[in-house]
Amino acid sequence: MKITAVRTTPLRYECEKPYMSASGTQAARSALLVEVETDTGLTGIGEAGTSGGPVVSTQTIIEQELTPLLIDEDPLLIERLWQKMFVRTRQHGRRGILLHAISGIDIALWDLAGKVAGLPVYRLLGGYCDRVEAYASGGFYQQGKGIPELVREAEGYAAQGYRGMKMKIGRNVSTQSAMRELIPGNEQCVVSFDEDLARVAAVREALGPEAKLMVDVNCAWGTGVALQMGRALEPYRLYWLEEPVATDNLEGSAALAHDLATPIAGYETEQGVYGYRELIARGAIDIAQPDITWAGGFSECRRIAMLAHAHHIAVAPHAFSSAITLMASAHLLASLPNGLELEFDQNPNALRSDLLKEPVTIDQEGCVHLPQRPGLGIEIDHAVVDRYRIP
Repeated sequence: MKITAVRTTPLRYECEKPYMSASGTQAARSALLVEVETDTGLTGIGEAGTSGGPVVSTQTIIEQELTPLLIDEDPLLIERLWQKMFVRTRQHGRRGILLHAISGIDIALWDLAGKVAGLPVYRLLGGYCDRVEAYASGGFYQQGKGIPELVREAEGYAAQGYRGMKMKIGRNVSTQSAMRELIPGNEQCVVSFDEDLARVAAVREALGPEAKLMVDVNCAWGTGVALQMGRALEPYRLYWLEEPVATDNLEGSAALAHDLATPIAGYETEQGVYGYRELIARGAIDIAQPDITWAGGFSECRRIAMLAHAHHIAVAPHAFSSAITLMASAHLLASLPNGLELEFDQNPNALRSDLLKEPVTIDQEGCVHLPQRPGLGIEIDHAVVDRYRIP
């Protein structure tokens, strides 16, 4: 079996009403589908990371830099191909866009391998469980959305069967205020620290004392503010405090992990096993959150997860893109002994809700069941692809 082609399809969904986190404004959602074709007629599908720049940037890396390294190679030598792509590009791509591109190809290769073996990916990777608990990821800031609207949102997730919810905080003036002008839409939906605490208190009351409540700061705070706010948040018994400080503030995050009762989760904005090695070695995280489309696909995220496992750290992948990312993240979690929770984005996004002929859903206990079909076990709705394809 040989690789004959690698094809990419860029997609874009325009949000009807933008929503915001501490890191900026979300006015559209994008995805870059990756297909690895073989001389047997079998094709694997994946998704490459596109956050932080235009889709065409990642697309160009895949088509012009990585594809020539893959043509005529055996697609089942996945580790060899991963290392070939990484070694050949490491002088300018040990992190960032190159790993985004490698991730999409790696996911597609594992989907293909599952189809060849006749096994779902999570079983091909060894398998730990056949369903994973999901939490509702929402609670963004939005124009006209106050505490009553946020409470109704939280109650809606609980009614659907979710046992946990993540909400955004940190969109306030902090020790990082000098850089606020660099954030898109920085003047909108800014709240005080007390207002953020009131938002968290209202959601905790709405969900009840037993529900899992997570908050995500998106790296917005300085260490001092994060420590003050972390202590103020402790009465609400958070399941985790996510990305409280900048990803590279290892000392600050380690201080928070040491001083706060709430577990520190992060950092989706870190990539690769070497980046996570530093987070773990410095004691900067209690929960690891690699994104499978950013951090190196199944191959590298498994290495990150095993490193975390050796240090008794759980893994809760960041998953905030299309249905392909969501399902790949579910397979990753189901293969891990230290898998924790699946992020299930709840914001309107047709690339997540409509892209698959059989959409991802939760059961009455808030769990996603892994499909038993080979590979990722998904079937793309090509009419939806055509609708949102970027010309």
